Amino acid sequence: MKIYHLSHTDLDGYACQYIVNFYFKNVEFYNSNYGKEINENFNAILNDFDTSKPDKAMILITDLNLTLAQCDEFEKECEKRGLKILLLDHHQSGEECMQKYSWYLLDSSRCAAKIVYDFFSKICSCNEGLTQFVNVVNAVDIWLKEDENFELGKVFLGLIANAKEINRVMFKDKNILYIFFLFNHARKFIGKENAHILLENAVHFIKKDFFSKGKDDTLSNLISFFVVENLSEIKKDLILYYEGYKGILTSNIGNTSVIGNEFLLKNPEFDFFIDVSSRKTLSFRANGKIDVSLMAKNLVGGGGHKNASGGFFSAFKESANYAFLKAQIIDLIKSKEIKKDNANATTT
Repeated sequence: MKIYHLSHTDLDGYACQYIVNFYFKNVEFYNSNYGKEINENFNAILNDFDTSKPDKAMILITDLNLTLAQCDEFEKECEKRGLKILLLDHHQSGEECMQKYSWYLLDSSRCAAKIVYDFFSKICSCNEGLTQFVNVVNAVDIWLKEDENFELGKVFLGLIANAKEINRVMFKDKNILYIFFLFNHARKFIGKENAHILLENAVHFIKKDFFSKGKDDTLSNLISFFVVENLSEIKKDLILYYEGYKGILTSNIGNTSVIGNEFLLKNPEFDFFIDVSSRKTLSFRANGKIDVSLMAKNLVGGGGHKNASGGFFSAFKESANYAFLKAQIIDLIKSKEIKKDNANATTT
């Protein structure tokens, strides 16, 4: 059976996916915050299901509570496609949904990861190492301050909260691999004396181990190299055009100056680099082929330098769907082109 697993973007949510990955291998992972992101990810799952058409499939939702409207919509869409749906959660705000829908399982006494582990370990088998891991997550997620795992759980919590090196919108699969890598290494500290201190001291080197690929450098440089390498692999899907110039669009990529310049050097067929952030800011980078200060001014009233500029896109709407983000920038460019053409037509 194919499992499409949608979970939250915190320690508990990712831990749910780590557990499912332990028991099942034919799984596609999606992550969401609350609100419209849940619907966006659900629609992405339906699209992936309709494209691949597996014989048997299930949508598993963990560590996310739904509204009644979402439950109604999701159930109808799954019934139309013959998809099973199961939700395992611990947020009390979902109690009304639990009472109405048989596939909505809720228990506020445990974290979602423990619910998921208890559910699947009964079906499959228990695992001592996974039990210890879940106990650490549970201790911090439901805030059991007297629990022996609480302090280590706090370090686990910070480890995942600060694991922002790989953008989950741009590199969904690589982000999951990274989170699982961090979990694999963090688990090694369970049971050690002063485990929370030892793990905190080791975090920097654990991260370097993931990004190094056999060569040593600063963590910042290793991350930049990783991001540029992965952008280069998917660059065909990120292409933008502006007045005959070819560029690339990223979202919340971070460290734009370094990554933008490195990408343009590695991929000389591109003329500019734009990153759009969740704060509605646009960062423009170039390598001498186009004046991005003029580009920023024309598109969003921004400005700066010839090869490095910025601006504020007030109408921008944040999304977990890259295609939607890109469509907004394309529409912005087209609207300015139409305005320019109309102005030229008027003067002639």
